[in-house]
Amino acid sequence: MHCPKCGCDESKVVDSRPSESNDAIRRRRECVNCGTRFTTYERREEMPLLIIKKDGRKETFDRSKIMRGLVAATVKRDVSLDVLDELIGGIESELRDKGISELPSQELGKMVLQRLIDVDKVAYVRFASVYRDFKDVDEFSEELRSLCQ
Repeated sequence: MHCPKCGCDESKVVDSRPSESNDAIRRRRECVNCGTRFTTYERREEMPLLIIKKDGRKETFDRSKIMRGLVAATVKRDVSLDVLDELIGGIESELRDKGISELPSQELGKMVLQRLIDVDKVAYVRFASVYRDFKDVDEFSEELRSLCQ
């Protein structure tokens, strides 16, 4: 780390703690040459997570797309945005922990449904109806029957 004042590349760490968002380590440093104090952030370098669409295209994992689908599924339900954000974070963490860099969109949908069923069953059915692209009422009824068993 170079000192922002004198350019010296030697500094000592004075304080170290997680950042407010918990996605980095915040370090207060002091230049050994001029004594200037400055802050650095250390983050884990993450590989992009790619989602493989049905037509073979690849898109970057987008939390906001999943959130929009979950918000639509939970309209007029007693489910907070924090719970939905935690659900998405859990999926993203699991994928990164397993070292997965590419995932078919169908698998991502299954992961969302597996977690959503524990959050709200009505939201589960709503999300499943879009994700599974039900063609008629019979498919919808079959999903409801399997949910009730």
